[in-house]
Amino acid sequence: MQPVSIIATELNEVGDIARVVQSLLAQEPPAAEVIIVDGGSTDGTWEWLVEAARREPRLIAIRDESCSLKHSKGPVSRGRNVAINAAKSHIIACADAGCTYAPDWLRNLTARIAAGHAEYALGGTCLNPARHTVWDVASAPFFSVRLSPTEPTKSCTARSMAFTKELCQRIGGFPEQVLVGEDTLFDLEARQQTQPDFVFNAKALYSPLNTFHSACRQMKRYAISDGQAGVRWSRLFRNAARCLLQISAVIVVWWTLWPLLFVFLLESWYAFHRDWRFLPRFGFKAVLARFAISIVVPWLVAINQIRGRFSAKPLSNWQNQGQGTAS
Repeated sequence: MQPVSIIATELNEVGDIARVVQSLLAQEPPAAEVIIVDGGSTDGTWEWLVEAARREPRLIAIRDESCSLKHSKGPVSRGRNVAINAAKSHIIACADAGCTYAPDWLRNLTARIAAGHAEYALGGTCLNPARHTVWDVASAPFFSVRLSPTEPTKSCTARSMAFTKELCQRIGGFPEQVLVGEDTLFDLEARQQTQPDFVFNAKALYSPLNTFHSACRQMKRYAISDGQAGVRWSRLFRNAARCLLQISAVIVVWWTLWPLLFVFLLESWYAFHRDWRFLPRFGFKAVLARFAISIVVPWLVAINQIRGRFSAKPLSNWQNQGQGTAS
């Protein structure tokens, strides 16, 4: 296997950093190096990284405070670009500080790149079966997160992504003008250059630990970012149409219930068609939560993508106060 450099960015991830680093260092065969870029943590994360790097030579810890919202519109992208520039390997694998990885993740993700059959690979994301909330289950498909590691996926996410350094250089790296959705923009450029290799058995295990409000807030932020970047217009039109259907069904309910029944069936399809085989194992509360969040999704997407299209105001998060995440 050709040498592979794993990269990740983080800021104030003291609760998660040990899990992700240990899973990345435990890959078989091992990565040549695991590069973690810290954007200026103040919660003890950086000190943990320094001590871990002292014990493990393959762990490269880089502290770059320009990789934060205090100094960059796109700190996550900037952190990844810093790590890519520092990487010594021809093949780069992207990981995320909020995830963990099975020991065969790296081998599966990069196999075709290492063999010279691909330049770009996508592994997707699976909900961590051991660490999740009911709202993680409910919101999973709307963030392209699978409920089972065996589900196929063609989603782009830098939680599980690999590419050659040459491809990244041709693209120009990750776009540093956006806070979220940078992997979507990277993916759009990459697909202009090459065909992605979709790897079904290389999913990141994700534990967002969402509440209803945090899931909606994240969806809102992605929609604003899409609007500002001028991408995914079909998604906007599809969700706006769903909003109009819901309004119309409520308006005519005094005369007929058929439109309301149609909307119920349509929203049930949107809520359950992706993973209906796996959702029941999480319980009845998860099923109800999924339907509830599915009703809200078109409004969050349509309103905020339009809002983003007419707003140049940068997105912000807890990172502004030094309490958030850059991963």
